[in-house]
Amino acid sequence: MNYLSNILFVIVLVIGIFMFAKNMGKLIRNVKLGRNVDRSDNSSERWKTVLWVALGQSKMTKKPLAGLLHIIVYAGFIIINVELLEIIIDGVFGTHRVFLEPLGSLYPFLINAFEILAFLVIVSVVIFWLRRNILKLTRFHKPEMKGWAFNDANNILYIETLLMSAFLIMNATDWNLQQLGAEHYHATGQFAISQFISPLLSGMSEISLIVLERGMWWFHIVGILFFMNYLYWSKHLHILFAFPNTYYSKLTPRGELDNLEAVTTEVKMMMDPDADPYAVPEGDEEEPGKLGASDVLDLNWVQLMNAYTCTECGRCTNVCPANETGKLLSPRNIMMKTRDRLEEVGKIVDEKGKFEDDGKSLLNDYITPEELWACTTCNACTDACPVLIDPISIIMDLRRYLVLEQSAAPTELNMMMTNIENNGAPWQYSPSDRLNWKDEE
Repeated sequence: MNYLSNILFVIVLVIGIFMFAKNMGKLIRNVKLGRNVDRSDNSSERWKTVLWVALGQSKMTKKPLAGLLHIIVYAGFIIINVELLEIIIDGVFGTHRVFLEPLGSLYPFLINAFEILAFLVIVSVVIFWLRRNILKLTRFHKPEMKGWAFNDANNILYIETLLMSAFLIMNATDWNLQQLGAEHYHATGQFAISQFISPLLSGMSEISLIVLERGMWWFHIVGILFFMNYLYWSKHLHILFAFPNTYYSKLTPRGELDNLEAVTTEVKMMMDPDADPYAVPEGDEEEPGKLGASDVLDLNWVQLMNAYTCTECGRCTNVCPANETGKLLSPRNIMMKTRDRLEEVGKIVDEKGKFEDDGKSLLNDYITPEELWACTTCNACTDACPVLIDPISIIMDLRRYLVLEQSAAPTELNMMMTNIENNGAPWQYSPSDRLNWKDEE
């Protein structure tokens, strides 16, 4: 019977890992659909950013309570799952608490630390649930947070609570079985948190306790495999993507915009009195590329990774002056819509082997010009993001397409650009009249 259990465990484990790898392969493929951009510079500074922001959670602590609770959940979930190694070995080889003997007195210390963390995770998750569902913090109830977006956040809280509870109940039944002298249940000493659960199970028979302990053991490992694969559809992809996203984040000042090479070349030619106005710039023999972006394939791969990394926490939208004054723009929604469009493009690639125009685009079908022009480019959103996502870069690329490809800028902006072209300044004054103010009394 134990032999069959081991085989079943290996099958479940292999299926879970295979599905996870397959889903991650799709996500990486989708990110690579974006344009190439070189972010290989200054590796030491990039690793420092990863350690400080992704691993150290430095930006989360700007909101002390939420930051502390998030660190508890993050650290607890990661550290507790170190015991997955023991579960996997036990499941494959049919052992029970295989690390107990080699670790000796260190083993109960580790399990007790895991239990305390598990309890703190449950407490933190309950507080998160109350903030989201009872206190109803505004940033969790914006228009874009309806339906799946809202339910997904709650689903994660439920899953984390169930996984931590299963871990504690498993230990509580294990302790009771140790007291009964059940076979294979070696003495570990009493556990820090599950000792308070053990008395509730004291009336159960040995067989019932074994069934419950094994049930919680299976629930814990299958639950973790389920959680791994659930990430594909969840905002909690940031658990994985936060590290590469912070590594490849922008190191230059937030407000610094990159120049379009094609436009730069044109300006240089215009400024050169010896340049041939009809000459084709070197390297431009092919048809010129699109200026700006109208769809996800026009964005670079870092921007697409940003979309998958978005935690939907709403800190960006919460500090956005345009959103706060009732305008349509929500930086969080920009990232969510970019991810939704990228997923749609990915499905077309899955079906047809390559992307074929489906008559839709990120601009207009997902993100409207009204949203784009509401942005003040103040960079408050990029400053607030705990994982260094840059919504401004997507907004600016879509704006560039509207202006440079479609001449679809707002009237006020067109007037300003016309004045600059004709008068060399944003104002509607002739250059010869600029110094008239000095003659006024």
